[in-house]
Amino acid sequence: MSKPLGYYTAYTPGDGSYLESLENRYGATFEKMTKQEKLFLVAAIADQLYAELGGNARIEIKQLPSEMYKNSVSDSDLTGLLEALIAQIRWGQQHEPVVHHS
Repeated sequence: MSKPLGYYTAYTPGDGSYLESLENRYGATFEKMTKQEKLFLVAAIADQLYAELGGNARIEIKQLPSEMYKNSVSDSDLTGLLEALIAQIRWGQQHEPVVHHS
């Protein structure tokens, strides 16, 4: 079962924040959104955060989605990967890219 928005964010009911307006429009667990809408928001938020970091992902990482498709990774496992990646982004250690000097 999903937890309410305040579990994942600094939002507190009654704080007058933008997150409160989201909760009022779409429910504490975004139950008033379709799965497609939730996935759209995940992609859009990820895209924004990626752009803010600058730089670029390695080519091998960019090829992973196509490899997952070719290897028929299930929707359930893809959703689990999203959950694992989000936890690592938020709480995990950051791998520093290796810089090769010429």
